[in-house]
Amino acid sequence: MDRQEAAFANEVEGYLLLQAERERAQHEAAALCARLPWLTSGQAEDLTRHYTEQRLGLTRQAFQATAERAKRLRDEYEARYAALRRILLRRHAACACLLLACSAVAGTGSALLAR
Repeated sequence: MDRQEAAFANEVEGYLLLQAERERAQHEAAALCARLPWLTSGQAEDLTRHYTEQRLGLTRQAFQATAERAKRLRDEYEARYAALRRILLRRHAACACLLLACSAVAGTGSALLAR
């Protein structure tokens, strides 16, 4: 999937998540209004609208906090991975040098012994 398709898929997913959250918030607001029988229909609609707006705002904040935390964790993991990769590369290089030195010493030793 190229970048445009991935971006489009992310937008669609975000839209669907938002619509599902809006439906849940409206359902909860309707349940709240049902427990308050003295509200007029205009007051119930107003309460539903305010509750839905507040709930969506809180959900947006939670999603943003989660996304920011995920980005920080990804950055931390990438930095740690790069550091571990450098350490491993140095160790492999040191082992290769040691192996080369040992084989050179062994070759030189066997050449001297063969004389």
